[in-house]
Amino acid sequence: MGFDWDHAKTFLAVADEGSLSGAARVLGQTQPTISRQIGAFESSLNATLFERTGRSVALTQSGVELLDHVRAMARGADMVSLSALGQSQLVEGQVRITASELMSALVLPPIVTEIAKKAPSLEMDIIADNGVRDLVRREADIAIRHARPDQPNLFAKRLRDESMRFFASTAYLEAVGHPAKHSVSSHQILSFVDADRMLGYLLPLGLEITRANFRFTSSSQFVALQMARDGLGIAILPEKAAEKFPDLVPVLSEISVFKLPTWLVTHSELKTSRRIRLVFDHFSDRLS
Repeated sequence: MGFDWDHAKTFLAVADEGSLSGAARVLGQTQPTISRQIGAFESSLNATLFERTGRSVALTQSGVELLDHVRAMARGADMVSLSALGQSQLVEGQVRITASELMSALVLPPIVTEIAKKAPSLEMDIIADNGVRDLVRREADIAIRHARPDQPNLFAKRLRDESMRFFASTAYLEAVGHPAKHSVSSHQILSFVDADRMLGYLLPLGLEITRANFRFTSSSQFVALQMARDGLGIAILPEKAAEKFPDLVPVLSEISVFKLPTWLVTHSELKTSRRIRLVFDHFSDRLS
């Protein structure tokens, strides 16, 4: 190639982030370094790839035409990395596992302890994230998800279904009484997703609720759980997590328990890596 691959990666980051400062943040570099790399890339190609518009940048026509080719190169580089990792037969090095906050904190640690005893040279990074990490882009090696992935190059195994139900603290129930399906409109429901999204889940159950029932929300499962423990309202929580807190009791028992499928996911090529396979199989056994 007639250019530096690092410069191509910088070009892709700037295109994705829409600014030099955004690319610098993603790549862990300074903005002047990003600017110099883009200048060098443009010089090597003898083309102007970005137009500077204040703090932002916009792709020129040359940049637009180049972008898909660089993305294809990045995908190829990712596959080379995955293939190389798949050939490793050493039970050492790092394995990154991503799961929801509550599962990461309350379910995974004892399993990680067991794996650490089996493979003392292994490093494990638990990424507590309620979002979906991209395994193909190597944002994690193994993911525990509640939806089956649709990417063909991912390997997924269905584990047990996770039961979700309504919980409230004993302090809350002593203060406002036990909720019933017909009276839930007088209670606060705590949510770790957007209120409109939660309404979409709950209205089909026949609950007479509105946005006024969601005065307290958070993007964090742990914050929602703690708000429930502090008596701010009713939360929908995994049974396995809530049972660890004696001050939380199940309510609205007339509503059927929600069942969430649980999938253990990794990249198909990572199944040939001994360390990935060891961790994947152990999680599969313990979470089934």
